[in-house]
Amino acid sequence: MRTTQHLTALLFAAALITSPALAAEAPCYRGVNLSGGEYGERGGTYGTNYTYPNEDTISYFAEKGMTIIRLPFRWERLQPALGGRLDEDELKRIKDTIGLIRKHGMAVLLDPHNFGYYDKTQVGTAPATDAAFGDFWARLAVEFANQDGVLFGLMNEPHDIKATDWLDAANAAIRSIRAVGARNLILVPGTAWSGAGSWEKDVIGGANGTVMLGVRDPLNFYAYEVHQYLDADSSGTHPTCEGAGAAVAAINGVTAWLKQNHKRGFLGEFGASTDKDCMSGLTEIYATMSGNSDVWLGWSYWAAGDWWPADEPFNVQPRKGPERPQMRLLAEAAKADAGTCSAVKPAGK
Repeated sequence: MRTTQHLTALLFAAALITSPALAAEAPCYRGVNLSGGEYGERGGTYGTNYTYPNEDTISYFAEKGMTIIRLPFRWERLQPALGGRLDEDELKRIKDTIGLIRKHGMAVLLDPHNFGYYDKTQVGTAPATDAAFGDFWARLAVEFANQDGVLFGLMNEPHDIKATDWLDAANAAIRSIRAVGARNLILVPGTAWSGAGSWEKDVIGGANGTVMLGVRDPLNFYAYEVHQYLDADSSGTHPTCEGAGAAVAAINGVTAWLKQNHKRGFLGEFGASTDKDCMSGLTEIYATMSGNSDVWLGWSYWAAGDWWPADEPFNVQPRKGPERPQMRLLAEAAKADAGTCSAVKPAGK
């Protein structure tokens, strides 16, 4: 394992490398997940069972150089009945939060944090059919169509669904988004938790790396979202990082896949504790993405949020006391990465 100091030097050196522009001169988006909106059951009470970040939290991450917030929420809470209207109160909470994020100069990635399900029904299965999923995205896309700085993440970590079935659902959502005139950047996950380490493995119903090449977007304005943690089983549930080397190899593997297929990627979730191996692994992942910004749009760390406990090993939410080492590393990487790009494809292109 290389030393953190050596890898930090690599990070800044890699940031100087330029590549043909599939993205920008450096990863455009460097940020965090501000979780809380996905907490609780669908009938939960706002402020008691779930929450969205307050302005102090948003301002903190903007001051640290973050350029994007991935904003989780629950599909069922926003659309209480499939095929029905969006809940006005919940939509307003999301819009107000987006307004604060944009006020502080950051982009926002909308994230229905549902793991490929509506309640307990898997997407693609009645009543949560592909058409119902497309209807949801049509309604949501209308609300934010062509708003600069707003990206659409189709779904958080679909799992236990065949890759071929998930592809059909994703394409239904993309068709609906484009049908309402929205030209926003779309982030498309794979099945099997969209894991980088399993991207080219046939986990269920085909490998993401093969099946998801079937994404069809008439604007060709999308990227693939992958997730990768550094613990032994890549679950993001352990404070140690026996899997750091495997995680770095997984990001390298996806990088090669993106280049080979002329695609773009975004690392939507990753995180680790302050363990030495964890910090080294995180730094090497940053270096890989910064050195390959022709295919990597950026990253969002998991996690932060107003209700995250202080003793959570991955937490970078500001608390009383010294800044967390992971946050210092995030800020260093954000300074090294200075690229910018549009979240909305200009008309006529």
